[in-house]
Amino acid sequence: MKNAFAIVTLSALMSACAVLPAPVAPVTRVAPVAAPGAPDDMAIEGAPPEANGEVLPNVELSGDLLYKLTKAELEFKRGQWQGPFVTMMGVAQQTRDPRLAHRAAEMALAGKQGAEALAAIRLWRELAPQSEEARQYFLGFVVLSDQMGEAEPIFAQRLRDAKPAARGVAMYQMQQFLNRAKDKPAAFAMLDRVLAPYADTLESHLVLAQSANAIGDHARATQEARLAMQIKPDSELAVLTLAQVAAEPAAIGQLLTAFLAQNPGAREVRAAYARLLVEQKRFEPARAQFLVLLKGQPENPSTLYALGITSLQLNDAAMAETYFKQFLAVLTAHPSDERDPSKALMILSQLAEERADFAGALRWIDQIDERDPRAYVEARIRRAQLMARHGDLDGARKVLAETHGQDVEQQADVVLADAQLLRDGGYSQTAFTVLENALKRYPDNPELLYDFALVAEKLDKLELMETSLRRVIAQTPNNHQAYNALGYSLAERNIRLPEAYALIDKALKMSPNDPFIMDSMGWVEFRMGRLAEAEDLLRRAYALRQDPEIAVHLGEVLWQKGNKADARAVWREAKIKDPKNDVLKSTLARLNPGL
Repeated sequence: MKNAFAIVTLSALMSACAVLPAPVAPVTRVAPVAAPGAPDDMAIEGAPPEANGEVLPNVELSGDLLYKLTKAELEFKRGQWQGPFVTMMGVAQQTRDPRLAHRAAEMALAGKQGAEALAAIRLWRELAPQSEEARQYFLGFVVLSDQMGEAEPIFAQRLRDAKPAARGVAMYQMQQFLNRAKDKPAAFAMLDRVLAPYADTLESHLVLAQSANAIGDHARATQEARLAMQIKPDSELAVLTLAQVAAEPAAIGQLLTAFLAQNPGAREVRAAYARLLVEQKRFEPARAQFLVLLKGQPENPSTLYALGITSLQLNDAAMAETYFKQFLAVLTAHPSDERDPSKALMILSQLAEERADFAGALRWIDQIDERDPRAYVEARIRRAQLMARHGDLDGARKVLAETHGQDVEQQADVVLADAQLLRDGGYSQTAFTVLENALKRYPDNPELLYDFALVAEKLDKLELMETSLRRVIAQTPNNHQAYNALGYSLAERNIRLPEAYALIDKALKMSPNDPFIMDSMGWVEFRMGRLAEAEDLLRRAYALRQDPEIAVHLGEVLWQKGNKADARAVWREAKIKDPKNDVLKSTLARLNPGL
């Protein structure tokens, strides 16, 4: 684990330093003026006579010129690029108007013609040598094509021309350009040369550290980060950069705690340290760090949300609820499109349900509205599940029937939820019909096919189950659940056991820590008479997930091995958790262990 936490980056600083500007509006109309020599005697709609360092020519717009430009634009709108590009380039060379070279570049870009686009951009720069926009386009292209020799003098000049206070931003902007280069080592070498005269600045070493880290030169990255800290020992960016390139989580923790001891008000470093603790699953000290952050900024929504999550991990439902409510209160007082309340509302609904507050669970979920269509559909599904669990299956299905997904994926999710409610309610045949009808609309949806296979298996339609699961595997070859389901179904019926073993083994290799796949492998080992291997796998699976069906299988293996007391203990535990479990009931009826 090289980077144990989401390191703070320079993204905020760079947000104003886009590599390429948005394309300007296309030339849609040219208009002749009353007399030659007027300021816009070749006016193009939407373009000022002089902008971004572009000094426009004093050229009369003749009828022939107007015809060429109009024809080129019409052809371009019809999907052609080559003829319009040639026209624009020719007219740009004839009139010396940089806007037409710019337009030619846009046409080549639309046609995905890199060489032609670069030729047009070169002409644009030639016609408007002071244009920052043309320079940005040019730099972007030569870097992408790894023509570092052309980019280097421009970058060097920009740094020389920049005022000292703005030079750091120029360095970060150069780094962003060079991040796009295909030849990363060559780009780093150029960056190293260009920044050499500014070795006394914090920013030069931070940029070099991050760029060296990006190409895997961790020794150089560490060296540069340490030089940055020597220049400014209290720099949060410097210590976070050094943490980013550190190899071991323990070293990162020591570095951040030492820095915080000297700089207790360093919020970004404290937040990074808290995230490191979360990554290490040290939730109690992580929560302590978030509480320090909250004390400094009591209404910081990110900190409140983090406290809610860490409290959940500590099984402190009451405090989790408190923090999520505070998080929502802050969002209500300070609305922001960047903050989504839906996850917090979902969690609060689940917490309310866990303490048997059904009405409260519905109130939270109903606050998720249609402004976020994806979250809204998820909320409607959640509402239906709550209603079904509390005995109103018809009402739950009505909610789903009135829920319309925005795309195929969401529509399938609604159908899957409906089928699951029916299966949980014991209406497997109706669930089968729902999924069968859905597959007529979405015949290749793997999620629908998978659930359809499970229902078919429950209805003893084994051939249909196998056909459906093999279609899922053909469409999604890495779908470990499909391999597992097919293998387990064969093992459960005690048929084609070598094939069942091979299928489950493939699933287990894809997801080696999945307790349900371990359970399947344990069960097929049991069916093949390998009781010791079966017990080992099932004990490991049960340690990871104390699921009643895993307990049933483990108990039967123990029973067959003669360890009947342990088998009874496992089954009693499963019966307490899920007394209505069908697999448990059928196993106890068959073996009659006398619990």
